Amino acid sequence: MPAPLNRERIVRAAIQLADADGLEAVSLRKVATVLGVGPMRLYNYIAGKEELLDLMVDAVHAEIRPVGDDWREVLRSLAETTRQAAHEHEWLADLLGGRPQLGPHALARGEAVVAALGGVEVDDVMPVVTAVDAYVIGAVRREIAERRAERATGMDEKRWQASLGPYLERTFATGRFPALATVVRDAAHLDADHTFRIGLDFLLDGIEARISR
Repeated sequence: MPAPLNRERIVRAAIQLADADGLEAVSLRKVATVLGVGPMRLYNYIAGKEELLDLMVDAVHAEIRPVGDDWREVLRSLAETTRQAAHEHEWLADLLGGRPQLGPHALARGEAVVAALGGVEVDDVMPVVTAVDAYVIGAVRREIAERRAERATGMDEKRWQASLGPYLERTFATGRFPALATVVRDAAHLDADHTFRIGLDFLLDGIEARISR
């Protein structure tokens, strides 16, 4: 006998579809098929696809549990756990941002972060959190876009860069882009993990300098 239908089962089925094939694979009809029920049954539990997407995002927020002994550790944990969740659920990168998420798991995440900022001037709390969220969203969207490009072209980042090598050499040889040429030739080529952490350090250092003035 199948388990009784409820919102949790509906959301879990939708997340499984999105994890496998992206948001375009999520429809009430497909979710109902996975659950072995008629699509109209789902409307007894959710209002429609928009609510389903909101519930999916909130469910993933249960995986984003920032921890630490001070505000800097908590903000770093917030950034890293959000990034990890987006890597495990690529579709999340398409839904982060915009209006604040107000589901119970998202609010619990927000409470943990804001509580860690208890010693920060109250007017600075939300700008600090928003700055970290904006950095993470931008970084993970770039990383997910790179993953998708790799799947679409069959070329990873190194192969893509190698294919552009001759063009860049010719272009830089013109002398029109000396600053770019120096960075491309001489700077360390960091992987995504190092790039993310260094950028996060820049941001946290700036926040620390600002709030400690």
